[in-house]
Amino acid sequence: MITFHIEKPDNALAPALEEKINSLTKPKGSLGRLEELAIQIGLIQQTLNPTLSHPINVIYASDHGIADEGVSQSPKEVTRQVVYNFLNGGAGICYLARQHGFEIKIVDGGVDFEFPTIPELINKKIRKNGTRNFLHEAAMTQEEMELALQYGADVVTDCYKEGCNIISFGEMGIGNTSASSMWMTCLTKIPLIDCVGAGSGLNSEGIKHKYNVLKASLDNYRGDGSTLDIMRYFGGYEMVMAVGGMLRAAELKMIILIDGFIMTNCVLVASRLYPEILPYCIFGHCGDEAGHKRVLDILGANPLLNLGLRLGEGTGAVCAYPIVDSAIRMINEMHTFEQEAITKYF
Repeated sequence: MITFHIEKPDNALAPALEEKINSLTKPKGSLGRLEELAIQIGLIQQTLNPTLSHPINVIYASDHGIADEGVSQSPKEVTRQVVYNFLNGGAGICYLARQHGFEIKIVDGGVDFEFPTIPELINKKIRKNGTRNFLHEAAMTQEEMELALQYGADVVTDCYKEGCNIISFGEMGIGNTSASSMWMTCLTKIPLIDCVGAGSGLNSEGIKHKYNVLKASLDNYRGDGSTLDIMRYFGGYEMVMAVGGMLRAAELKMIILIDGFIMTNCVLVASRLYPEILPYCIFGHCGDEAGHKRVLDILGANPLLNLGLRLGEGTGAVCAYPIVDSAIRMINEMHTFEQEAITKYF
């Protein structure tokens, strides 16, 4: 089983970071969240002059057996179709990545389709058909779960070697809001009804059917209730890969930008395994999917944006990146009262 060695950032530098920020030509605390972000990133990097380099958005893709139960508005073949859209540069995340200077890496973890060899598509396929149907059995075996964690981590190691120090994660997999709802209810004890939403666009009847399928799946579960068992039984390969990717990013002291409902539940799982991950996480937004705010609250997260997003792919995380960039520019580019011979006015 892969293990991670994650150290919480040393807070000893915090007073010096605060002093530097308070010396800038502005009233104390007047740049609000930007000041908080600059301190957080300064502590992650253990420097008074933090930097952002080579931002990357990793998209893990896989299919879900539970999709066979009609829990999504979209059929399973949409997963592979959207992967091609990523590759062709036409998806929502693609224009946002171009706008904000992100590289995109796309990883096939178990899409139910045999792609030809495509240089831009990272082949980490664990099982051709995607996960099994967790209404009837565990979504994946222990060995598959371990492989997903390893593969997800390996992709992040490659990003780090390319000079990336800030990373976001997205996902593609029809049925993955169902898997996320199961993780959420099992790990937080929030009632399932409050964890289930519209996903890619279900109407009220569709949401009711989705809930009934997930409730039956929960009733059928006979596992030991541990975080690892819940991750294995209900998860998607792309979700477990994201957990592995996040844990490796924290291990490497990278800044982790968190996207929407699915990725926030991946943080939930990752933090139950390694609580030390949370200081490395910046939560990009609170989305429209039912349950997202609840799981953010469980994590004590204060997201930067609330734009009504529910696309996934990493879109909310990448949208939040310019705010993070502003925080870094503040601490590095603003002049001090002493430099400008301005009387300190607080």
